[in-house]
Amino acid sequence: MDRRPRSFYVLAAFFTVFVLFLYGPIFTIGILSFQGPKGGLTFPMNGVSTHWFRDLFEQQAVGDIWGAFRRSAGLGLMVMVTTVVVSVMAGLAFRKRFRGSGLLFYAAITSLVIPSILVSLGVGLIFNQLGLKVHWATSGFGSQLTWTLPFGLLIMFAVFNRFDKSYEEAARDQGASSWQTIRYVVLPIIAPSLIGVGLFGFTLSYDEFARTLLTAGSYNTLPLEIFGMTTNVTTPVIYALGTLTTAFSLLIIAAFLLAVWVMGKRRARAGSDAGKGV
Repeated sequence: MDRRPRSFYVLAAFFTVFVLFLYGPIFTIGILSFQGPKGGLTFPMNGVSTHWFRDLFEQQAVGDIWGAFRRSAGLGLMVMVTTVVVSVMAGLAFRKRFRGSGLLFYAAITSLVIPSILVSLGVGLIFNQLGLKVHWATSGFGSQLTWTLPFGLLIMFAVFNRFDKSYEEAARDQGASSWQTIRYVVLPIIAPSLIGVGLFGFTLSYDEFARTLLTAGSYNTLPLEIFGMTTNVTTPVIYALGTLTTAFSLLIIAAFLLAVWVMGKRRARAGSDAGKGV
């Protein structure tokens, strides 16, 4: 058997270090969140317990953790729905070339290369100049869309570039209207991609900090609340919060993946039934 080249072990070691660098902090916070009642923010651990998780659900002297969580979840859902709807509409529109389409495309994705803090500052200034109230559900919502929409657009453009138009032609041959073709043919086929866009939209919004910093107004979202707590909270309760929010994010991802799996199974079953009917 041929021996692996030395470069393989070098790259394997580099990848191992990269994974530790990427996930090490998450595991560290998870471990430290189980400190004993007299534990601190660093190692070595002083006992093992769930004390700080119980403490998290009690009234905190600093901040509004659960209010911030509700705001982040609500904002994430708003951004998710808007990102999916606008991305699909844009994907359908860009299937045909029209005057100014190239300029519009590059204008839509330009926000990806603009520093996030500048976007936040710009949106906040515009709202102030127009005499509008800076609020997480208005200015914060708009600033986050400048981050999630470009990702949704790029995904939908890739999906529709590979979409087989013969399905639509077959539906029209059967007398389906344009809306019926989209509803009963196009959307079911691209449903897994829609779930992916929704997942992008929610997760990017849920943990966004920079674009919300100057646009959230008087009420913090969860990332802003956690940042504020780092200067005031000196107990592992902040680690417990980090562990729960990470678990929540993973749960959302798992739910989306489960939805994709269920839809795939249903589609496979439908195809099998159709084959048997023939």
